[in-house]
Amino acid sequence: MAPKNQARDNREARERLRLYQARRGLHERQRRRRVRDDVIAVGALVVVAALATVSQLAFAGSRDADAPGASASASAPVTPSASATAGNTGDVPSKSIAKGSTWTGTLTLNDSIDLGIELDGAAAPQAASVEISLIREQFYNGTSCHRLADREGMEFLQCGSANGDGTGDAGFEYGPLENVPSDGVYDEGTIAIARSESPYSQSTQFFIVTGDTELDSSTGGYTRVGTVTSGLSELRSEIADQGVSSPGDDGTGEPKVATTITGATIEQERSSTSRGR
Repeated sequence: MAPKNQARDNREARERLRLYQARRGLHERQRRRRVRDDVIAVGALVVVAALATVSQLAFAGSRDADAPGASASASAPVTPSASATAGNTGDVPSKSIAKGSTWTGTLTLNDSIDLGIELDGAAAPQAASVEISLIREQFYNGTSCHRLADREGMEFLQCGSANGDGTGDAGFEYGPLENVPSDGVYDEGTIAIARSESPYSQSTQFFIVTGDTELDSSTGGYTRVGTVTSGLSELRSEIADQGVSSPGDDGTGEPKVATTITGATIEQERSSTSRGR
């Protein structure tokens, strides 16, 4: 890639991250404002009650949660080494977002490959909540899928880094690992969360398993957050089957077909009761 194009891509990545963080900041300020207003309202009721009873003294207080620190970027689904790190860093989306429900949507690659996706908010509530938040905030739009594995027993496409090259995140890392296969086998169509050494180093990167893949589970494995429900054959024929450009020592590398996420949607699946209405 020419330096000029690389500089442009870096600017776009920084702008994408800035907009995402600005939106997150706005949501946080709105949440804090609601909490503040609630506290003021409760305080007003307490004052009224105190004036009415005179003989009683009311006391009310609140405590904000401590804000965690900044984070580093997630890495690839390789065989990581153990790490002592065990805690979230940065402003991790609440795991309550997923509501323990199934979420469905689409992930569009190169404007032409539409993947149907399903996120499991019951089996992986924290990871599903993060993905829902990122998709809603359009974090992934315009990012590249930077890593492809295409050998038998290890077949996946990795996406989601802010800079499109395996670096950059949304300012947070999280854990714990969820819904990890006990045998280390990730079935075709699985969507899993990439990480580096620590189980708490998950962030924005994920990988789509294009063929049954076995990964080392000695350090905990990888969170299965969902599945691809349609479009996998197009992903294989148009991208995965075209091979890897300049593979590294582990046989993985950039896909020969440059791959960009050009759109993503997500919504909570309606219950059968709701559908019948």
